[in-house]
This record gives sequence, structure tokens and C-alpha cells, in this order.
Amino acid sequence: MTAMTRKTRERRPTSFYFLAAFFFLFVLFLYGPMLTIFILSFQGENGGLTFPMNGFSFHWFGNLFEQQAVGDFGGSFMRSLKLGLIVMVVTVVVSFMAGLAFRRRFRGDSVIFYLAIASLIVPSILISLGIGLLFNIVEWQPQWFTSALGAHLTWTFPFGLLIMFAVFNRFDPSYEEAARDLGASNWQTIQYVVLPMVGPSLIGVAMFSFTLSYDEFARTLMTAGALNTLPLEIYGMTTNVTTPVLYALGTVTTGFSFVVIAIALGSVAIMRRRKGQKA
Repeated sequence: MTAMTRKTRERRPTSFYFLAAFFFLFVLFLYGPMLTIFILSFQGENGGLTFPMNGFSFHWFGNLFEQQAVGDFGGSFMRSLKLGLIVMVVTVVVSFMAGLAFRRRFRGDSVIFYLAIASLIVPSILISLGIGLLFNIVEWQPQWFTSALGAHLTWTFPFGLLIMFAVFNRFDPSYEEAARDLGASNWQTIQYVVLPMVGPSLIGVAMFSFTLSYDEFARTLMTAGALNTLPLEIYGMTTNVTTPVLYALGTVTTGFSFVVIAIALGSVAIMRRRKGQKA
């Protein structure tokens, strides 16, 4: 039997075509809206929010950085960027320390673990509402760098913790034992052995926590105070802005997200290359 005859007889099952169609619809629903927003952001100066396009220009990107009658693009973007960076640093540090701590069993470790991840099953809007009410009860003014920061950490830290648990479960402690046999202190072992080995995973936690915070809406709604973050600003603009400047903002923020992903992937590649050279 020839190879061609074998391929002809080995037909793919019906499930293959069903899954292929499902994947096509998934890609269409995922990237279709992004592509539509990207195209409409290049409307001409007299263009509207829908097709057909009235010319082609970069007018709305320039208008994005001008004084707006409605919306604060620059301020909301900087607040989201600062908040995302703070959340990223805190999540990475605390997740790494928690991963180290949970490598050994201690009294109450199961209770602490389930308390830490419990926020994943609580609706985000309820957490936002609860934190906002708590700040009002104690007469504290909700701010993006206080109440919103705490709300975002309830979302990012459980994911960081679960990732680090998976990493340390596969970590071979013999490397640490070898370092101590050679006279390394506990800090030197962490700095020169543990951190380089789990570094790519920490970069993944950093990217994950930053993007979760940067895009978070529900947990920011009741906790950001008087100054909006970018997701809140975009949501408010959908009922007020009637020009393609909103699409230009979506294109810019999507491009920024891809830049963050590229930086993270580049950092992981560099770390792996250095690790290979040292080996």
C-alpha cells in the first residue's frame, strides 16, 4: 500500500472539523472586534463611528493627545500604568515569598491558602463594592493607589500564588543543597540559584499581574475614587464621545499591550540564553 493510498483512506474524524470550525469562530470573535476598531481608528477627519470609512488619516491619533471636551486620556492612562506597575511589583514579590514559605508544611497552611485564593470565586463587583463601603464607613476617601490597589491585589495575587506553587512543586532542592555544600548562605542560594531558575516564571507572573490590573474594570468601579483609570474612562466615553478618537484610543492601548508582551517574551529569552551559556 503506497503512502498516498494510506493518506486517502485515513480520513480525519468528524470531530476534527467540528473543533476546527469552533476554533475559527473563536479567532473571529477574539480578533474581529480588534480589527474593526483598528480600521475605524484611521477614519478621515469627517468620518464617523461606523462603516463606510470617510477617507483615511491619522487625525484621530493626533486628536487623542489634545485637550478633550469629554475624557482625560492622558491622566487615566498614567494612573492605570502606575497602578499596574505597583500591582505587578507587589504581586511578584509576595508570590515568590509565599511560594518559598509553602514549600514546607506549617500549622494552618491550608487555611491560609484557601483564604488567599477565595477571592477568585467571589464576584469582582462584590469585592469592589465591599471595599468601597468599608472606606466610606471608616471615612477614608477611596483612591486608585489605596483602595483600588487593594482590590486589584485580591485579583492578581491568587494567580501569582498558584503559578509559583506549580513552579516550586517541580523545583529540585538538590541544587540548593549543592550550593550550601559549597558554602553559600541562604541569601546567596536564593540570589544565585533559585532566582535564575524561577526567573522566567516570575516574568510570567509580572506580565500576568500587570495586564490583569491594567484592564480591570469591575474591581476598580467602586474603589478608584474621583479619578478614573483607563478602563473606567473608556467605559464612560462610550456614552459621551461620538468621534473615532475612542477607536484611536483602543488601537493605542492594544498596541501598548502587545509591546508589554513582547518585552516580557524578550526578557524570558534573554534569561534562558544566559542560563544556557552558564551551563
